[in-house]
Amino acid sequence: MAAVIKTINLTKRYGSLVALSNLNLEIQEGDCFGFIGPNGAGKTTTIKILATLLQPTWGEARICDLVVGFQSRQIRPLIGYVPDGFGAYEDMVVQEYLEFFAAAYGIHGSSRTRIVNDVLELTDLGSKRDAFVDSLSRGMKQRLSIARVLVHDPKVLLLDEPAGNLDPRARIEMRELLKELRRMGKTILISSHILPELADLCNTIGIIEQGELIYSGPVAEAIRRARTGRIIHVAVSSNAQLAQQVLCNHDKIVSVTPVDGMLKVAVSDEVQDHSFVAELLVRNGFRLTMLKEEEVNLETAFMRLTKGNVQ
Repeated sequence: MAAVIKTINLTKRYGSLVALSNLNLEIQEGDCFGFIGPNGAGKTTTIKILATLLQPTWGEARICDLVVGFQSRQIRPLIGYVPDGFGAYEDMVVQEYLEFFAAAYGIHGSSRTRIVNDVLELTDLGSKRDAFVDSLSRGMKQRLSIARVLVHDPKVLLLDEPAGNLDPRARIEMRELLKELRRMGKTILISSHILPELADLCNTIGIIEQGELIYSGPVAEAIRRARTGRIIHVAVSSNAQLAQQVLCNHDKIVSVTPVDGMLKVAVSDEVQDHSFVAELLVRNGFRLTMLKEEEVNLETAFMRLTKGNVQ
């Protein structure tokens, strides 16, 4: 199966600054791909090239096997691009705003009315159809941005920080909307700094730093790569120093470090079942008040796979 989004050695230079360096990405149909990286890493540059708004210096970008730059006119009806920011339309109400963009895609008459009503319902903006666009909250403007790019029913959505600067409720509503779009079969590329939400939403991710792709693949594999042994956090009711000595003498325990009143226990890589830690302590007369495995999540993976470099 051909990838819906594909880049081959995609490179963008601004004089001596290399914004993208030989980026090779493949995103399959129906994927929700989270694009992660610090500010200035090259995420927005990549998205703008895929949206046919920038030309690469060299390399190639394809949408549905059409080449950006050579077949951009055929690509644009297939994509919906939501930038990080919203242009002001002070004199338009929400329904007029959507009808304007539907007309730009050649949708007229009863079809336009039906489609505008459908996207208003999908994005939960029906109650705001007569409100002025400039009066909407940021969260509603972000949902309206997505409604705008849905009027022509694109196959691919390119979303640059759609949840940026939203309050918690608006972020939850945005996440649920994106889940519904994925259920509808849309292929989604989304950049975001809110990593827990990407982990909940995306099945694949790409991590980019200083214009170079560090990792691309399933979320679970990124987390597996970031795992550096198994860490167990333990607390006992008393005699923590003695408990540390007992644990240090076990052959499957690599190290024990006191941290904030607890013991951070690193066990050998081959250990799959860490219940022996609790059994060892109880057998030696200690009362456990807490025992949990250290979580390795997408934030942990990002911190361990990147170096913290910015351009």
